[in-house]
Amino acid sequence: MHVVMAIAELARILNTAPGTIERWIRQGRMPVRKKGDLCEFSRSALEKWADTNHMRLTVDLPGGKTPVESPMDSLRDAMERGGVIYDVQGHDVSEVLGSAVSRMDCIEGLENKNRVLQSLMDREEMMSTGIGKGVAVPHPRTPLPDMGIPALISPCFLEAPIDFNALDRQPVFVLFVLMAPSAKHHLHLLARLSFCLRNDDFITFLRGRPGREVFFAFMDEFEDGMLSGK
Repeated sequence: MHVVMAIAELARILNTAPGTIERWIRQGRMPVRKKGDLCEFSRSALEKWADTNHMRLTVDLPGGKTPVESPMDSLRDAMERGGVIYDVQGHDVSEVLGSAVSRMDCIEGLENKNRVLQSLMDREEMMSTGIGKGVAVPHPRTPLPDMGIPALISPCFLEAPIDFNALDRQPVFVLFVLMAPSAKHHLHLLARLSFCLRNDDFITFLRGRPGREVFFAFMDEFEDGMLSGK
């Protein structure tokens, strides 16, 4: 079944900015044709495309039975929510995690910050989240839905690299603190982040400690690359 709707409406359904939808259509990355302010597409083709690219339709489309689900965030959205933090101090895992959490404005109140920090440390005691190449992805052992913290990632550049007990023994220079309200959201963001971290060019970019605007511009390019399969 073919569907015609406004680009703004399609953007809302995909939880994405209209400008992003227009760019993807222009670059041929979506099975959608633009006609003025409207777009035309096959419902089944769009649903298949969304599933392949780990995106979720937030409302039913005409002629379909798409379940209403909580929208999955892009890396850009999750990182803007978490905030980029620079010059995180500390001489060991406990100190840098404590410094990072204390500067995460997205977590309100000392009690909540202490609970998040303890959860992160509990996870590190099980196994280091140092994944190699100087990167660690600290996260709670289990989601903390009762805290009301939305899905987020906080990129944290350390003042000086530290030993994080990573498998490759390389000292860690950057953390991506990941929090999500559910296991599904966690796995979604972790999969997208892992795609980036497997790329050596991305690691080299991180070692340059890019400023916020440059960082987010680069993230936009990387997420576009995910959609194009590059």
